[in-house]
Amino acid sequence: MVSEETTRTTTPPTEQQPPAATAAPREAGAHREPRTAATRAWATRLVVVGIVLSALNLRPAITSLGALLEEVRDGLGMSGSVAGLLTSVPPLCFAVFGVMAPRLARRFGPAAVVCAGMAAIAAGLVIRPYAGDTVAFLAASALALMGIAVSNVLMPVIVKRWFPDRVGSMTGLYSMALALGTSTAAAVTVPMTDALGGWKPGLAVWALLAAVAVLPWLPLLRERDNGRGAAPAVGPAVPQEPGQTRHDTSREDSVRAKAAQEEHAPALRITRSRTAWALAVFFGLQATAAYITMGWMAQIFRDAGVAAGTAGLLLAVTMVMGVPLAFVIPRLATRLPHQGPIVLALGVCGLAGYAGLYLAPAGGAWAWAVLLGISNCAFPLALTMVGMRARTGPGVAQLSAFAQSTGYLISIPGPLLVGVLYQSSGGWGLPIALMTALMIPQMLVGWVAGRNRTVEEEAAR
Repeated sequence: MVSEETTRTTTPPTEQQPPAATAAPREAGAHREPRTAATRAWATRLVVVGIVLSALNLRPAITSLGALLEEVRDGLGMSGSVAGLLTSVPPLCFAVFGVMAPRLARRFGPAAVVCAGMAAIAAGLVIRPYAGDTVAFLAASALALMGIAVSNVLMPVIVKRWFPDRVGSMTGLYSMALALGTSTAAAVTVPMTDALGGWKPGLAVWALLAAVAVLPWLPLLRERDNGRGAAPAVGPAVPQEPGQTRHDTSREDSVRAKAAQEEHAPALRITRSRTAWALAVFFGLQATAAYITMGWMAQIFRDAGVAAGTAGLLLAVTMVMGVPLAFVIPRLATRLPHQGPIVLALGVCGLAGYAGLYLAPAGGAWAWAVLLGISNCAFPLALTMVGMRARTGPGVAQLSAFAQSTGYLISIPGPLLVGVLYQSSGGWGLPIALMTALMIPQMLVGWVAGRNRTVEEEAAR
């Protein structure tokens, strides 16, 4: 319909066509196209807001608990091993629930699933501090983490479909917001706990942020493609200059037709792709390092004699390093044919940070926090590579679900092993040695995942 109107608008009247006959279609097109462009631009802005608010909520459930882990252990009577199990719950939930995200997105639409995910986060966070015992605390945490899991998987899908020409910059924006939410929760949870009078309201207050993140997705629930729940495959509306109407509309029609064709393409045999496996292992090892850091680093500093508030700030410094770097690294990654050099640079920073934690945890605490924060930016790099290692929207959805679910399964033992080693040895030497040892294979598989390949090429062989 739009293309027909555009053709009429740009076709000059002939002698066989009275001026009145051509005026009506031109006038109709003049009304319809701006309305369509305005609606699309409004929806695009709403998607950006939804992405940012959702990303802010993808880690506070974890880092707020890390900052208060000692208080929660005392309040619920947990042992060190049980606390290690608690820090392993996030990757377990991400692996179990994340694999369901593509199917849910096909059935209900990505916007609806992310909206429900934010609601689950809000409900879980408000329930868990008042659950009463360890089992109920874990169950409420799992509810919140389920919402995080499906949103984790679908964010690259939403970015790829709404912003196919700006994967790097939009992934950077999303990653920057995620790092901001992570660091803010680490920094202010302890002061808020003191102000609110206990660790229970200090944890529950983060439910408010998740409730706000539900709102921008509600108007987008109607944005469905052929009733199948797919997000629009066109990018943001382009302001139309005189003489460009036919070009812009044709481009949007072409992109929409291509997206419809991709939606009906057969599913990939993703497990046949070496790149997919390399990316999954890389994702798992960087997640292991990240969840050990978020769950235990504050405790490492506290055991070294650092005050609780300062330990929380150090964890916040580690997390806040991702705010600028999470925006820079994806943009840099999309400009390089091979992302391996970035993987190696981040790994070297991680090795230096672990060495510092072992040799002088309190003396150089701020330096180690910065170095580990740089190393943790392997996460936005992994998300960017998910978008780059697949050509199509469905390919990104499959790769994202496979890499994240498999990766989080790989990461489950790490935080638990740290708790067991800490409990059995009575110190942090063995846990830090484990963290250091895991960084080497992370650098190796990250180099392989960074090669300029696509899973469609490899899965079709």
